Amino acid sequence: MAANGPRPVCLALQGGGAHGAFTWGVLDKLAEDGRLGVAAMSATSAGAVNAAAWASGYHAEGAEGARERMRRVWGQIASTSNVFAPNTMGGPFQRMMFGWMDAFTRLTSPYNLNPLGLNPLRDILEETLDVEGARACADLKLFIAATNVSTGKARIFRKDELTVDAILASACLPFLFQAVEIDGEHYWDGGYTANPALWPFFYEDTPSDIVIVHINPMNRNEGPPTTAADIVNRVNEITFNTSLQAELRAIDFVKKLRREKWLSGDVDKRYRDMRIHSIRADAALSGLGADTKYRTDRGFIEDLFARGRDTAAHWLDECFDRIGKESSIDIRSEYLDR
Repeated sequence: MAANGPRPVCLALQGGGAHGAFTWGVLDKLAEDGRLGVAAMSATSAGAVNAAAWASGYHAEGAEGARERMRRVWGQIASTSNVFAPNTMGGPFQRMMFGWMDAFTRLTSPYNLNPLGLNPLRDILEETLDVEGARACADLKLFIAATNVSTGKARIFRKDELTVDAILASACLPFLFQAVEIDGEHYWDGGYTANPALWPFFYEDTPSDIVIVHINPMNRNEGPPTTAADIVNRVNEITFNTSLQAELRAIDFVKKLRREKWLSGDVDKRYRDMRIHSIRADAALSGLGADTKYRTDRGFIEDLFARGRDTAAHWLDECFDRIGKESSIDIRSEYLDR
């Protein structure tokens, strides 16, 4: 523990299918370490699953409860077969199956292929989460992002609006699942408009340190993708990072205004100096193809979990001392063009 107790932070959790198990590992290590106090979470898709599990468990038993609840959720995910990556298969056969299914879903509609709107994640969440407990978690502000199909705008579900439907909306890939209807509006995956949303932290009473947990690589150094599936995957990664880059550009601009004293005293005080940190999966998930985002066999999920823990441990060693003092990344060099 830090000398004066845990240092308060906001966590921003990206989505990325089964790769969300990497984020589970990151959160597990942060909870075990105990030096950070998570005061707010903004999350999308798989990140929303992790955030809801954290809130659900934290309300009941603190950090250890959060760790146990996330383990329950991912354990159940690993126990559920997946038609896109059969748990008994792997390697070239899995990639071939994924390629066929990916092409098939783009030629059909979930309204035809799955007319009953079945979603195995619903059963998992209803069985493993305590949504009422998550809503009652007084120690945490929660912001879950989904994309409004009609308006194309991001919708942020706050903690008192949290439901299983809100989580499913945040994780609704439109080629696989029917849009989720909530209060007469229809929603798709939040990654299209906010992956994750940072702006709720600016307007709420939250800590000024934001830790972004990435699972969509910003950089890939393997050369251009050459298979159809990998091309689509990289396009999705770039698309799902665009909204985050835009928000970081705005933060960088405000920092420049304050640093160069372009704002008068009264105006300057109205802008918060947000300190940005990032736990990135670029190296840890390098080499994993698009098909692995749908792979849910226990061995793979636990491997991702271990990679997340290792990455978080390294980040804590490198960056913890800067929490509460300064950003541990340079936004312009790491996220933006020159």
